[in-house]
Amino acid sequence: MICWIIRNLIIREKSVMLAIYKALIRPHLEYCVQLWNPVAAHGSWGIILELESVQRRFTRLINEVGTLPYSRRLEILNLTTLAERRLRGDLIEAFKVISGLADYGSGMFGISRSGLNLVSSSRCSKSGTKARNLQRSFLPERVLPFWNKLPSDVKNSETVLSFKVKLEVFKKDTISKSIINDCHFWNVSTEVLSRIEGNNYVENKVKHNEYLWFNPHVAKKRFINLYNTGMYE
Repeated sequence: MICWIIRNLIIREKSVMLAIYKALIRPHLEYCVQLWNPVAAHGSWGIILELESVQRRFTRLINEVGTLPYSRRLEILNLTTLAERRLRGDLIEAFKVISGLADYGSGMFGISRSGLNLVSSSRCSKSGTKARNLQRSFLPERVLPFWNKLPSDVKNSETVLSFKVKLEVFKKDTISKSIINDCHFWNVSTEVLSRIEGNNYVENKVKHNEYLWFNPHVAKKRFINLYNTGMYE
């Protein structure tokens, strides 16, 4: 799909490319994601980073940001990692089921006595490690720690739209207050970016960009846009 876009689209402006990405590329990466979303744990990082590489590759095509670090491209384009979007999708799906807005999954989640938190409904014994790990990859168990960290006003939203808005407000407020908690859904982005942008990443990126400037044919072959890349540096 990305190659088809490159062949048929001349414009690489940010607004145009983002619209195309959100309409044609990202939906393929998130189809039925609640069924197959890989848990951010040992054994799943390969597929998580492989999925992320699609977004990394596409954002390199956009004017003015092509040679910037991935984290900086996301910031400028107002995007999140795909891993974070999948967890956000899990929370939205859980809200729809728990609040009765969906006509399916009525017995999917274990609800606490307060009616606000989720509890594990696992029937696997502690000795059944493989079965327990497999069950954790399913939506009711996968979303549990992230849902329970949400404030009550977010959980008590009346519509899906209001839930999305309050979820984004909660994220921004928590980040602005520098509150650190491993069970917030957006922390997966930090883990993903740390694996992509490891030690000496910035230094190597600078050297790589210099090489591309002197060898534009290599940049073209690797789908890296060199146009006006100094704008945000």
